[in-house]
Amino acid sequence: MGFWLIKSDPSSYSWEQFLKDKKTVWDGVRNYQARNNLAAMKVGDKVLFYHSDEGKCIVGISQVSKKAFPEPKDKEGKWLAVELKIVKKLKKPVTLVQIRKSINLKNISLLKQPRLSVMLITDEEFQAIIKLSE
Repeated sequence: MGFWLIKSDPSSYSWEQFLKDKKTVWDGVRNYQARNNLAAMKVGDKVLFYHSDEGKCIVGISQVSKKAFPEPKDKEGKWLAVELKIVKKLKKPVTLVQIRKSINLKNISLLKQPRLSVMLITDEEFQAIIKLSE
């Protein structure tokens, strides 16, 4: 199983909206590395949902429910999307400040590549975030 982190500005698509929708197509990614990360996602992979810009915190867990497919809105045919479903809301959001302070998260992609919207994380990083949320 793989572990990922996706970022969304709450004013564009929030965790609260995702909770209402129960599943969503994750599209609109316009970065080649992020696109390659979408392509690498497998059904069942766990995905952390990070509120960027407003909040700057991880708020929930989702799961890949449909592997990468051509993004329907992309007329050029070079971008991908995946389908995600809700797993659960974290007990407490994990803030960017907490992540920066955690020795177990010093190498997380969120800190190394802060502009990347879809990133691979390790099992250890995933577990460290879950622990911080409890």
